[in-house]
Amino acid sequence: MNTSEKHTPLITIITPAYNAEHFITDAIESVLKQTYTDWEMIIVDDHSTDRTIEKVHAYIKQDDRITLIQLGENSGSAVARNRAINAARGRFIAFLDSDDLWVPEKLEKQLAFMLDRDIAFSFTEYARMKEDGGLLKSNIRAPETVDYNGLLKHCVIGCLTVMIDMDKTGWVQMIDLRERQDYVLWLTLTKKGFLAYGLPEELAIYRIVKNSISSNKLKMARRNWNVYRRIERQGFFQSIWYILHYAVHYTCRLLPKSRSPRKNTKG
Repeated sequence: MNTSEKHTPLITIITPAYNAEHFITDAIESVLKQTYTDWEMIIVDDHSTDRTIEKVHAYIKQDDRITLIQLGENSGSAVARNRAINAARGRFIAFLDSDDLWVPEKLEKQLAFMLDRDIAFSFTEYARMKEDGGLLKSNIRAPETVDYNGLLKHCVIGCLTVMIDMDKTGWVQMIDLRERQDYVLWLTLTKKGFLAYGLPEELAIYRIVKNSISSNKLKMARRNWNVYRRIERQGFFQSIWYILHYAVHYTCRLLPKSRSPRKNTKG
């Protein structure tokens, strides 16, 4: 994509941050290195008590595409993301948490992927790294498409890889939960008929942080159960079926596997 062309779509990058002084710089730097330049980055500080705000202000002075919203009390990532979405000026929104990274071509390639196929909702593959920055050998692959039933069995979509065309989906919001609010949004979109399309390239890097919500898989399974039963109103035995799928997928991720090439298909 030629980013010098006029009328390129604006992409709003949604970044919640809480006590992220050790990682926020890396996240912002990965945005500044994007080959696609028509973006705005809205960072919402969730009442941090460390030097997160100070670090963000240093970048705001350098680049007016970066803005900061400060919450008066700690409210959780759903509230923070929704504040950013409400302030977004872009047709497209993309999510990047304060401890994650993008590769330089992420926005350019994903936007071209969506425009070429005229799709509303996409995600990519991503690598994983340790808290200290060391990369792990296995990555998270992206199937060609995922629908509502597929997502109930296993959420293969990483929030840090998602891009949404709100001209197609309409205005979106995340449910006010402390955890799994992103998963609920993906379910909501696919339940409305928007297939999630996977771009088969590693375009993001997920940092595994100790004691983070997503680092404890048993707790994650319990939260998925809550989504099945309370949010999606699935029956007891149907929810058991989905939990079993979750367990199988997670176990398979721990096993070594070879990667075979696949064809790209247009949606």
